[in-house]
Amino acid sequence: MTGWFQGMGEILSALSAGDSWMLSEALRQPAVWPLGLIAMLVTAVAILVVYRVSPWAERSLESTLMVVSYLAIGGIIFVEVFRRFVLSQQVPWSTTLPPFLFLIMTWFGCSYNVKLRTHLAFAEFRTAMPRAGQMACLMLDAVLWVGFSWVVVVTSLRVVANSASNFQIMLGTDHVMQWWFMISVPLAFTTLVARVLENALTDIGNFRSGDTLVTQAVIGGE
Repeated sequence: MTGWFQGMGEILSALSAGDSWMLSEALRQPAVWPLGLIAMLVTAVAILVVYRVSPWAERSLESTLMVVSYLAIGGIIFVEVFRRFVLSQQVPWSTTLPPFLFLIMTWFGCSYNVKLRTHLAFAEFRTAMPRAGQMACLMLDAVLWVGFSWVVVVTSLRVVANSASNFQIMLGTDHVMQWWFMISVPLAFTTLVARVLENALTDIGNFRSGDTLVTQAVIGGE
């Protein structure tokens, strides 16, 4: 336990110093797991508070990021295909930026679909279960999502710190760092945890009030 606290202190010290190499080394310690869980949950609660005070963010944050990323990918591909085959010109980063934008679109899209409950739904099976069984399944969903997100957040932060410490630059650019885009992965999964907590609070309220717990989810629906 003492080693964990010492390791957490080293991680926080490296983070406050802004030294990416020190942070990358510190994140190799086992203490990153409890610290990562605490940081993820605290940040998720903060995001949940933002959702409560900002109806726009609650309704449209992930979908806006998805649409902007998708349009940017489509615009870059359309323009650069035209330039390449008609003008015999091409911007070097036109083949390296879209995959990073796709990364943003994919994982924030995952958070959006957790909001809509189109992941881990099994509505046909669960509606046939007794009310207590439905609630147990919903709580199991929440635990699984938090656990899965915890693993992704910690491991992806290690990758981000390693990328920053090695000064990995996006191919085709001179000053754009890869970690600026890779940080979207732990951010997206922390946003996903906020949606999980939001759904869990709704489920607990429905269970106590006697309202319907499981409804048919529709992809793209609200």
